[in-house]
Amino acid sequence: MRYEIKYKPSYSMLVVYLDQGESITAESGAMTYMDPTIEAHTRKREKSLWGTLGLSIIGGQSFWVNDYTANVGPGQAGFVSAPVGDIEMLEVKPGQGYIIQKSAYIASTSGVDLDVKWEGFTKGLFGQGLFMLRATGNGLLFINTFGAIDKHTLMPGQTLIVDNFHLVAFSESCSYKVTKFGGLKETLLGGEGLVTAITGPGDVHIQTKNVKEFVDWLWTLLEPRVQSRAR
Repeated sequence: MRYEIKYKPSYSMLVVYLDQGESITAESGAMTYMDPTIEAHTRKREKSLWGTLGLSIIGGQSFWVNDYTANVGPGQAGFVSAPVGDIEMLEVKPGQGYIIQKSAYIASTSGVDLDVKWEGFTKGLFGQGLFMLRATGNGLLFINTFGAIDKHTLMPGQTLIVDNFHLVAFSESCSYKVTKFGGLKETLLGGEGLVTAITGPGDVHIQTKNVKEFVDWLWTLLEPRVQSRAR
């Protein structure tokens, strides 16, 4: 499948060029345009019973995707994400998958299998309602970020500690552990919550901007107006 990532790095858009019979899967709502030769079908990603229960417990939303197939003839389609930022392609191969934030997923080719990686609260809970997807198989995976993408390649045994709201993706070959940032004092006063210690070998992809911090900053501008109108 041919593709192009346009308008990098701040306002990236993924454009795919499908030959007849080719298809791509994308997050529901990511499509910006498509040719009439392409048909779209919506489906829900199936999860195990425990995964479904776990997500409902932490308030996770259902993961819906659309399959876009060029049934009538060749055509193109464009996909974007809500955050202002970049789009990156990751190549998924047998034995070389990725763990990605659900919010970072934008699209993948048909050979990539997506599953919720749920391992309980100690590993599965990535911050306030955040959870991860496991991408395996053989094909192309497209991720989006809030801000630019910062890639780190870890050697065997090398560890990197990443704030969960900056964590986008890491190689399946890495091991990881979710912990609190420092002690209670650091967690309450240091502006940090949960962090993930990721140990190589493998790649770690980080986004340079923090959605939670952006929302908090935006609220400092809106709160005075909201309060003044409420009086």
